[in-house]
Amino acid sequence: MTEEENIRYNRQIILPSWGLEAQEKVKASKVLIIGAGGLGCPVISYLAAAGVGTIAIMDFDVVEISNLQRQVIYNMKDIGMNKAAAASQTIRAFNPLVNLITIEEGLEKSNALKIIEQYDIVVDATDNFETRYLINDACVILNKPFVFASILGFEGQVSVFNYNDGPTYRCLYPEPPSPENAPNCNDNGVLGTLAGTIGCIQANEVLKIISGVGETLSGKLLIVDLLNNRFSNFSITTVQANKEIKTLGDYNIVCNSDKIEFLPKGKFTEKFLQTTHLSIDVSDEYEFTPIEKDSKNIPLYEIEDYQFENNNIPVILYCKSGLRSKQAAMILSKKGIKNIYCLTNN
Repeated sequence: MTEEENIRYNRQIILPSWGLEAQEKVKASKVLIIGAGGLGCPVISYLAAAGVGTIAIMDFDVVEISNLQRQVIYNMKDIGMNKAAAASQTIRAFNPLVNLITIEEGLEKSNALKIIEQYDIVVDATDNFETRYLINDACVILNKPFVFASILGFEGQVSVFNYNDGPTYRCLYPEPPSPENAPNCNDNGVLGTLAGTIGCIQANEVLKIISGVGETLSGKLLIVDLLNNRFSNFSITTVQANKEIKTLGDYNIVCNSDKIEFLPKGKFTEKFLQTTHLSIDVSDEYEFTPIEKDSKNIPLYEIEDYQFENNNIPVILYCKSGLRSKQAAMILSKKGIKNIYCLTNN
């Protein structure tokens, strides 16, 4: 520990149960935070403030004005900037002692193992089921602990998985919900202070794992209801079969429909060059990147009201990460569009 570090982290170091030994463990640790949104922002901020030696911030998305209600690490000048890059910029100015790694892409089956194996602990600060199951399975294969959280409305959940022979995410949720029953904050909203509360609890669990100080939420699910000030704790039973995953599976959960086909971007031209079709970028207007001359830009929030001239021609949906295009695919499938393709990055 340097003199500057001793001064900066003094209020932690003088804690009777903490001391220099715990702080040195924090300095030596490497944490991967997947998602720099409502949960990721407080996790990033407080782990950097606590002196975690290496923090990798992973996010494919860009800052939007609607994020600022809860993603308090950003400001107006960051709008349109990649979240991982913007968060790293803020943290570097706040604590230059932390080694920051910026990963401006989404977690996918093709990169999950390679990225996660480099870190001691993974923080799941994502907002979709397919990435959560991917994180879980990769952490089981690599024997890495991860700190899970989710938020919706006024309620949040936190747990620690795959730690000290404890249960995994699949022990709590063996199977993902059906697409129509998969809730999200875009449709249902979320209280900004909930994101801060749950994100801070996540950061606290990370610090307890690193330092060995205190009792973690391994084997327990903490449910926080901010509207009624209720904190509930439930036990999670370990299912041994869930700890024996050897390979990554299929994580196209959101678009579980026989009307939807996934197509690698590299195969798009080969399949549709000589075919009548409609290609749609469902990103916001400022993100629009046409993949061909006649590509349309119909943001996700407008896709339900868009009137198609022909419901039978192939519709190719895409966005930077593939997440919004999958949500759009489910919407169009319910509208009766028959030939839907989601472009994937792999």
